[in-house]
Amino acid sequence: MLSQAADRVADKVPGVTQQAVGYPSLFLLVLLGALVPVIPTGVLVSSTSVVALHHNPFNLLLVFVTAALAAFLGDVALYWLGQRGMRSKNGSRWLDALRDRAPADRLTQAQRGLENRRIPLLVLSRLVPGGRIPVMLACLMAEMPLRVFVRGNAPACLAWAVTYQLVGILGGSLFPEPWQGVLAAVVLTLLISGGPPVWRRLRGGREADDDGGAGAGEAEEGRARA
Repeated sequence: MLSQAADRVADKVPGVTQQAVGYPSLFLLVLLGALVPVIPTGVLVSSTSVVALHHNPFNLLLVFVTAALAAFLGDVALYWLGQRGMRSKNGSRWLDALRDRAPADRLTQAQRGLENRRIPLLVLSRLVPGGRIPVMLACLMAEMPLRVFVRGNAPACLAWAVTYQLVGILGGSLFPEPWQGVLAAVVLTLLISGGPPVWRRLRGGREADDDGGAGAGEAEEGRARA
């Protein structure tokens, strides 16, 4: 009996250790990813969901709560730091970082959308790749109170965590081995998050070429008339 009990305890130790290390690490990385938008937080959530799905599906709830809470706290902290920069005469490095990462066209779109639908726009900003920073900067420029931002950012973070967790569940359910599911989830996440920006760049390049060609044609026509 003692040997059987020891075996059961030994079997549970890796899972307990993994939870004790994994969830705080996930929380910290997602929190940092919200403050410094260079960490692929979507990949972290989807790949962690794959591991939870293969080991203990009930842990998916812990992944969801951890990711959503970390994203929410990170967004609120970044918005608060941005507000301090807006009030300061010299600005701040956090505000400068937001401005550097917000393309002018995306910022203009965010400002227009903010006039009519604040809360839905905040929710969509978390789901659309590259939309979070321009919308946040637009909110700062519109002097949106922190409490209003929090009210819209809470459902945005919940929707974000659910979306990338579903990506992980989809990738994990397609393959029997966890590493295969993680790889599939990473590829799916990168396609979702990286596909639209690449498409916009390619489309913008084609439009620029078309405008350049049209301009050259008009110039040639003008010279011929002269």
